[in-house]
Amino acid sequence: MDSQMNYGSDYKYIPVTSVGSGMGMEVLPDIFHYTIQIVNIFLVGKPDTNDFVLVDAGMPGSAEKIISVTEERFGANSRPKAIILTHGHFDHVGAIIELVEHWKVPVYAHENEIPYLIGQKSYPEPDPTVEGGMVAKMSPFFPNEAINLGKNVMPLPTDGSIPSMPEFKWIHTPGHSPGHVSFFRESDRVLIAGDAFITVKQENLFKVLTQDKEISGPPRYLTTDWKAAKESVHKLASLKPTIALTGHGSALSGELLTESLDKLDKNFDKIAKPDYGKYIN
Repeated sequence: MDSQMNYGSDYKYIPVTSVGSGMGMEVLPDIFHYTIQIVNIFLVGKPDTNDFVLVDAGMPGSAEKIISVTEERFGANSRPKAIILTHGHFDHVGAIIELVEHWKVPVYAHENEIPYLIGQKSYPEPDPTVEGGMVAKMSPFFPNEAINLGKNVMPLPTDGSIPSMPEFKWIHTPGHSPGHVSFFRESDRVLIAGDAFITVKQENLFKVLTQDKEISGPPRYLTTDWKAAKESVHKLASLKPTIALTGHGSALSGELLTESLDKLDKNFDKIAKPDYGKYIN
């Protein structure tokens, strides 16, 4: 493995958490949802096999917890076939270098996200002026510098397939980041949406801490392309998912998901897009 991996100089532990932190749930026999502070990771694969992947890599400093959760579900010394990223923001790659070093597994992300993962580009700075709540005001403390995974990260296949997730297809859902992707399984209409939309109002500190269910657009303080974000929500709503797993908040299913996602799609500018902020056209 590449020994030159490193985080940006602004990488640090973020002291914020929620009531859901440390809680895991088997959403389906082959999908396990676990919350680390304020963000979710997913283990995709049946626990009686070694054929599974990790989707996203948690908050800074969470590697030991992710390894522990993985071994509790799949057995001692188990490791995923790969780490699949929805995108590369700090709260989705917070433990990735330690995990790659420990497991010796490849990482996959959309080709448009690769520059942020090999040290070439930093993400735009979070916007503390955006309409929202306390978390937006805290966002200047969030890391945004490029990390460098070297040769350990590779682009997802161009045909929409996902390595070691054979029934899923990836869907390009930019807006929150240029290479943001979501994952969809046609057979049971399960959607892993990442931060294309989420099920908690991420700018509101109280709702982040209490994890109140509320379908929302992508986190405002890190979203830079609202036109693309709107198109991405429409793309995902048109899939008519039966279960949605998001980067922040609880899983949603059934009528609540259908009605909430349809409402977000039809009223995106009112519900999701902030009235002001430096990334608002």
